[in-house]
Amino acid sequence: MDLYSVTEVHRGPSLPRWRPGDAWLAGGTVVFSQPQPDVTRLLDLTELGWPALRVEADGLEIAATCTIADLLAWRPPPAWRAARAAIGPCCDAFLASSTVWNVATVGGNLCAALPAGPMIALAVALDGECALWAPDGGRRRVPARDFVTGPGETVLRPGELLRSVHLPVPALTARAAVRQFSLRPLGRSAALLVGVRDAGRLALTVTAATSRPVVVELPPRPDAAQVRGALLDAIPPRLYHDDVHGDPAWRQHLTLTLAEQLRVELLDPHDPAGHREEAAG
Repeated sequence: MDLYSVTEVHRGPSLPRWRPGDAWLAGGTVVFSQPQPDVTRLLDLTELGWPALRVEADGLEIAATCTIADLLAWRPPPAWRAARAAIGPCCDAFLASSTVWNVATVGGNLCAALPAGPMIALAVALDGECALWAPDGGRRRVPARDFVTGPGETVLRPGELLRSVHLPVPALTARAAVRQFSLRPLGRSAALLVGVRDAGRLALTVTAATSRPVVVELPPRPDAAQVRGALLDAIPPRLYHDDVHGDPAWRQHLTLTLAEQLRVELLDPHDPAGHREEAAG
């Protein structure tokens, strides 16, 4: 879509001073998908030279400008089981062409804050932390689970940008599994759940079915009743999303069904790679 109100695009290795009417531009798949009558200048982030992915001693740093194609092509270290289990399915949940994957970015997906945003599910499930940069030079870090507050709504302040998402080693080395369901083949996710289990807990991250991400933390070996009860307590009916891709009651049914599938898979003594779980105690 042409943005007729835009009169200037800034590109370069540095950022200009923020002013009213500015908008950050990375992949642009959301910015150019709908009218932006209040935007007069686009600030292109893609020429800032941020490394797309950086493996560090304490985890993985994903730049906001990292494309979905770059993330999907990356091969995590063998010990990072959750990354290996969750990244591919979450990228596939875009249900988009390779053309979109080569342009759309991780940061753009989070900032768009669509309930079905699969990078939101990935970042929240793997205990991500968002690095935010303010126009005045201020820096702050926000847990990914708190970044999206509702459909199209985030904690970003005027002029603030998402610089990167950090995923810590403990989450990356846990066991993980993903479940996704759509009303129609190749349709937008109606429910996207990620389960992560380590020695101390089983955490279920619910997205797409709800208007914002919800994380439910359980003991490491919960039974079906515990999972169902925890989800019913954590997600009131009003929090289930309602649009053409599914009504709230159906999304709740999907969430409970997919959560039970995740529980069964993650409590299996063998992970998908065939490695036996260490005996407790």
